[in-house]
Amino acid sequence: MPTIKSSADLRNGYNEISTFCHTYNEPVFITKNGKGDLAVMSIETYEALVGKFELYGLIKEGLDDIANGKTRPFSEAMADLRARRKR
Repeated sequence: MPTIKSSADLRNGYNEISTFCHTYNEPVFITKNGKGDLAVMSIETYEALVGKFELYGLIKEGLDDIANGKTRPFSEAMADLRARRKR
């Protein structure tokens, strides 16, 4: 269940919200006038999230390459890498 706080809670209880975000590695949703406004999270959680998005993008590129026939046998790729290493 998400943690939801008001903008007044953020203003008056920043340290509590910061501690929560660092302890539980999840965002706190901030409301303004009763409506969702922000998601606050620790830098570590943010970096992990961005890292996952980057990884998902790379996986999608690989799947697209497979779908478009842009692949070659593993043994051929390894032979090329070994040849480059010997140069």
